[in-house]
Formats: sequence, structure tokens, C-alpha cells
Amino acid sequence: MVNRHLALKIRKTHRYLGLFLGIQFLFWTISGLYFSWTDIDEIHGDHYKNLEYQPKAFDSLASPSSLGINEAIRILEIRDINQQPYYFINNTSLYNARSGKKKNEITKDDALYVAKNYMNDHLEVTTIEKVTETGNHHEYREKLLPAYVISYNTDDQLKAYISITDGKFQTVRHRNWRWFDFLWMTHTMDYEGRDNFNTIVLRAFSLLGLITVLSGFLLGFTSSPSIRKLVKRKTRNDEKI
Repeated sequence: MVNRHLALKIRKTHRYLGLFLGIQFLFWTISGLYFSWTDIDEIHGDHYKNLEYQPKAFDSLASPSSLGINEAIRILEIRDINQQPYYFINNTSLYNARSGKKKNEITKDDALYVAKNYMNDHLEVTTIEKVTETGNHHEYREKLLPAYVISYNTDDQLKAYISITDGKFQTVRHRNWRWFDFLWMTHTMDYEGRDNFNTIVLRAFSLLGLITVLSGFLLGFTSSPSIRKLVKRKTRNDEKI
């Protein structure tokens, strides 16, 4: 049986660990509840998108080999930009798929056309701006830059992002996604980029959390009147023997 002095140490350790880890445990619980009660398709903004959109088909296209590109073609994608077909080659350059003319970057009108294809018709555009750099905490992080950000007249502060280099619809962001992103950061404890599950902070808190739970079990065992009675009864029986 654990003596009284050691039991007090366990109780004290459990108490201070609980105070230290309590806020993070609260964030883990709140974020877990939020994730389990939300529709991931809504977080992705599917209710704002035109999910029935099908890319336009083009014919009479020039051969990619006739474009006069100095490097070998490894990757080729086709883009519909303002009803004109474009080749996006090797993830670097846009070429008109009929005239062969290179397009250095798309315009604001091009971006609005692309966004109109992918977004619901009833949405009203308020502003369109160019984004050239983003930080680790920006909602458009780790995606192709520069880009146009198109803002819409909604209560959710809806924004769509179109990359300027390739004219591709990248993503949408809105209030619920931003809440999800913040809570995901507190859940993973990756305060730099959100998705790293191997941070020292997360490992330390996970280990301390395990110690807290185990100390709670041990504290319950040492504080249980039933356990104490059982130990005393066993001690008497041993003395009689």
C-alpha cells in the first residue's frame, strides 16, 4: 500500500499537471467537438461552389510540339480562360492552344471568368485584389502565388483564390473554414503551419497528459476506502498467520 507521504505527492503532482495542461485539454475537447459536429464539405465551401460545372471542350488545337518550347514537355494541362483554350506546360507557362502565343499571367477579367465557372451564380463580387506573398498563418498558405483574391458580398466573408500563373481555381475561404483552421491549429499544436503532428510541443503535452491520467488512476486507487479496508483486512490475516 502507498504510504501517506507518497500519496500526497501523487495528489500534488496530479493537481499541478491538471492546472498546467487544463487549457490545452480544453482546446483538444472543444476542437474535437467542433470537428465531429461539422460537415467537412461545408468547411470546404461546397455550398458556395457550382458543383455541376464541367470544363469546356475545345477542338482545333495546335500541337504542343509546335509551340517552340526549348525544354521537353513533362506535364501538360488544358485551361479554359475567357473561353479560350490554353496549355499549362511543365507547371510553369501558359500558351494559347490555338495561336501558340505565350501568356505571362492572367488578368482580373480572366480570374473573374474562372471564378464564375466554379462559384454559384447568385454570388455578388465586391472586390478583386492581387496577393503576391502570404505568411504561415495566411488562409491561402502553401498554394501557388501570385494569385487574385475575389471577395463576395456574404455574411461569411467569402473569398475565392485564382492563381495568376496558371489561371486555375485554387480554393475558397469563409468564416467556418477559418474557425476550423484555428481549432485545427490548437488541436495539432503546430503553431507554424498547422499540419505537423511531430512537434516537440505536441509530444511533450501528450506525454504529460498520459502521466496526468495515470496519476489520476493511481490517486483514485490510493484514496479508495474499499482498497484501504481490503489492505487492512489482508494485513490482519497475515499477522494472525
